Amino acid sequence: MLALQVVEGIAGGLVVVATWWSVLITVVVPRGRTSWITVAVYSGLKMPFRMLTRPGGSYEKIDAVLAAQAPVALLGLLLGWLVLFLVGYALVFAGFSGDLGTAVREAGSSLFTLGFADPAGPLVVVYSAAASGLTVVALQIGYLPALYSAYNRRETLVTLLAGRAGVPTWGPEVLVRHQLVGITDSLADLFAQWENFAADVAESHTSYPVLVYFRSPRPLRSWLIGLLAVLDSAALFLALAPGRAPSEARLCLRMGYLSLREIAHALGVHVDNDPKPDDPLALTREEFEEAVDYIRSSGFAAERDAAAAWPHFRGWRVNYEQAALALADRIEAPPALWSGTRRTGAGPIPPLRPRDRRPADREGAPPPLPVDALPDHRGGRGA
Repeated sequence: MLALQVVEGIAGGLVVVATWWSVLITVVVPRGRTSWITVAVYSGLKMPFRMLTRPGGSYEKIDAVLAAQAPVALLGLLLGWLVLFLVGYALVFAGFSGDLGTAVREAGSSLFTLGFADPAGPLVVVYSAAASGLTVVALQIGYLPALYSAYNRRETLVTLLAGRAGVPTWGPEVLVRHQLVGITDSLADLFAQWENFAADVAESHTSYPVLVYFRSPRPLRSWLIGLLAVLDSAALFLALAPGRAPSEARLCLRMGYLSLREIAHALGVHVDNDPKPDDPLALTREEFEEAVDYIRSSGFAAERDAAAAWPHFRGWRVNYEQAALALADRIEAPPALWSGTRRTGAGPIPPLRPRDRRPADREGAPPPLPVDALPDHRGGRGA
């Protein structure tokens, strides 16, 4: 009997230590590390959402279901920690009293500071259990402002991009819309902003990986699709018109693909950190050539034709495509053009272009480049 009590006490202590380690590296240490407890909780809670978002539904319904995934994961993680503390301290108390049923009651009374039981264990264990319950709840509450501060910073720039390039955002559309209204000179500032955005996201989303799963307030907006579109637009500018491309485009691309790789590694997604310029792409040359024709139709002055620009564009995109498409599938991002396939089978959605409404024509004329001018391979429907 004494041997069993010793085993129970040691096992309980190990559970308590492992749980504290999970709490510390998840909400205290900003190193982008996860414990097996965190992984187990997130994986377990992901399954019900996957069952509720089976292939065949509309993307808006899929997004409405997945919007609750990250908040539920946070609550589930808190509950998981408290349950493990309860189990751990119950085993520790059982090591002293020998009665597991009474030990569970004592652990619950101490952990949640209810005080309805008179614990038989040492006071240091009682105080430790009480402090554990209060501390883990306080840390989780203090964790939320950091999460939502990073989330708000992220979504502000995503919303600004939606005004510039529509939703879901697409790289060629970024160039086309800026060309149509004669503001391609502002692209340098856009690329500079998204270089900072990529750095901020790399820091915040690796320190707090659950942020990756927090979705934008609108179904077709996404931090990941926005970043992918800006990187594609920068790569297209450098490939088609290198003489006019701003230097900020290169800086944005560099920070962008480093950010995506770091986030992928934090989530356990394997990506090649040193791809070759001629490695295969999911994006085909035919899709690229159709997009180049679309860009040229807006009046964009290209210095290279599609054939000459393709190796340059490919050399840039190979650095970020693998990570971007893997993350897009992992979080079920809006199925924008050039963003890969989705588990739910949602087809690619082209960006919606606004009508040109004028006082003389209240109904509004079609946009200078109608949606029908988009590449025919896209499928899907308008957003």
